[in-house]
Amino acid sequence: MAKITPPFAPFEWLIAWRYLRARRREGGVSVMTWISLIGIALAVFALIATLAVRSGFRYEFVQTILGANAHISLYSASYLDENNRLSRSIRDFDAIAENVRNVEGVIRAAPIIRGQLMASFNGRNAGVEVFGERQSDLMTLPLIVTPETASGDIGRFKEGIAIGSGVARELGVSAGDRIKIISPDGVKTAFGTAPRIKSYEVVYVFGVGRYDIDRTRIYMPFAEAQSFFNREGTADEIEILVTNPEGVNDQVVPILSAAGPRAVVWTWQDSSGGFLQALKSEDNVMFIILSILVLIASMNIVSGLIMLVKNKGSDIGILRTMGLTEGAILRIFLIIGASIGIAGTLIGVTLGVLFAIYIDPVFTVVNWLLGGGVWDPSVRYLSQLPARLELGDVLSAVGLSLGLSFVATIFPARRAARMNPVEALRYE
Repeated sequence: MAKITPPFAPFEWLIAWRYLRARRREGGVSVMTWISLIGIALAVFALIATLAVRSGFRYEFVQTILGANAHISLYSASYLDENNRLSRSIRDFDAIAENVRNVEGVIRAAPIIRGQLMASFNGRNAGVEVFGERQSDLMTLPLIVTPETASGDIGRFKEGIAIGSGVARELGVSAGDRIKIISPDGVKTAFGTAPRIKSYEVVYVFGVGRYDIDRTRIYMPFAEAQSFFNREGTADEIEILVTNPEGVNDQVVPILSAAGPRAVVWTWQDSSGGFLQALKSEDNVMFIILSILVLIASMNIVSGLIMLVKNKGSDIGILRTMGLTEGAILRIFLIIGASIGIAGTLIGVTLGVLFAIYIDPVFTVVNWLLGGGVWDPSVRYLSQLPARLELGDVLSAVGLSLGLSFVATIFPARRAARMNPVEALRYE
């Protein structure tokens, strides 16, 4: 009675390894093996690198949005003021801010003045957005207090203004210089409204790494902003930060209840949610497109194994006459295909992880080779190319590559297993 060997016995691994490393003159297909392995490695590398960059984009955008902007902005519904003009200014802003701070999950509620003006220095002008804040409230904005780059002293904020690095670059100023802030809604005279012009010392220059913030934003002391914008005794809005920005919609109802019946809110997801959703959709599309590359690379395994089965037809016939079952032949070729897929996947994962970790020097080299100017912050908003490794992205790439490699191996392996030994040895 023939002895039944267990599946994936040592001799099956030995034969598979022998076929994998066989030279072409010995009937092997080592060249096709290398092509399959390199193809899978490059496809997995491209998939992980792309997903890392897309994850980096989303993370950096969310962090800069949440680090320098309100999670929730609270406004007042429109009403007629004492001059019978339509207004949305908040009168009892301190009381409302205190009520909102008492809501569970709220960590900051700061009244602000906000307006768009012009800044000027030595004949150079720039359109800016001014935020009037108290120094104690400004110190609770993480990206402003600890930005990527900073100069000057934020502790002197009450004595001047803080400006973004892009504004400073546009005007050609640095900490210690004095710039003019110009408002078209100024002093009313007999000849009409004269622009309001006032000079301020730049006491702090910050760079948060996001172009649309660094290029336009100026912070001014709250009381000075009230005077400059003719907002005495009122605030334009209340900036609110919460402990869980991703679940900001759960905070809307409690905050509206605390703020009173005339309150209106606008969350960061309302303002940026569409863009983040577009990023997510792009992630899905890129994953599908790059998955096709992995599929194409896996097809090389099929062609390589089909050639191997053809070249090793006589060997398969001999092994069958020696007593090897169809299952043993099937497993031998499954081991060959799976080994190529696993090796290629491991190499691709290694390259992808190294790319994400060392993306800055890699991008510096690419930028140098292409003559510079590859990354334009004014278009992409971020100051540098981000990359962030997510375990889910790496596991998705690994699972896809191994799954396609294993599935691609089944057809040629079954073909080898069903080969008739008599036909295989007929002309030997």
